[in-house]
Amino acid sequence: MKRILFYCLAVVLLVGGSVLPAFSQETLKTNKGQELPTPKGISNMLFYVQRDPNTNTVVYEWNLNSKGVPNEDEPVKIYWIRYADGGKKQDLNFIQRKFAYGLNVRKINAEKYELKFVSYGKRAFYLQKGPDGKFHVYTTINQKQAVVDRIFVRIEGGSFWVPNVVYAEFKGRETATGKETVERFKP
Repeated sequence: MKRILFYCLAVVLLVGGSVLPAFSQETLKTNKGQELPTPKGISNMLFYVQRDPNTNTVVYEWNLNSKGVPNEDEPVKIYWIRYADGGKKQDLNFIQRKFAYGLNVRKINAEKYELKFVSYGKRAFYLQKGPDGKFHVYTTINQKQAVVDRIFVRIEGGSFWVPNVVYAEFKGRETATGKETVERFKP
């Protein structure tokens, strides 16, 4: 069960870039040798998740209503960029939202939300306003507070429900220094 939950998180979190300053230009590849693209041109992107076995990417975007105010019922919009299908956007289906890539969201106050992946609730993330006045997602990476840019999950074999997760990698920037930080762990 633990592996199933982590796989779902991995699929959801295959992280990546945000609209903050870029991290290193190291190119990640799937276990089939495909280069993983970095989503571009998404003005409210918080972070993204990528995983083996393909280049499709799950994007987590700050969801504002028509007046530019956070949508309290759904502060984060989640969708695929289907690079394998020409880069089209596609909503998550029910199973993906409820068991893999979706988020459990708890409003703390008007400018802070706690986020936990439905598939892996062991690590909390916080959507909150940063010093630049924009919202970002924060968590602990290498025992320091950081802005999350990308999550990548390396999977080698296994099955859909019980994948062999080799590691998950969180990449971001330390809030105190802006320095890039990366943490890999085996769930």
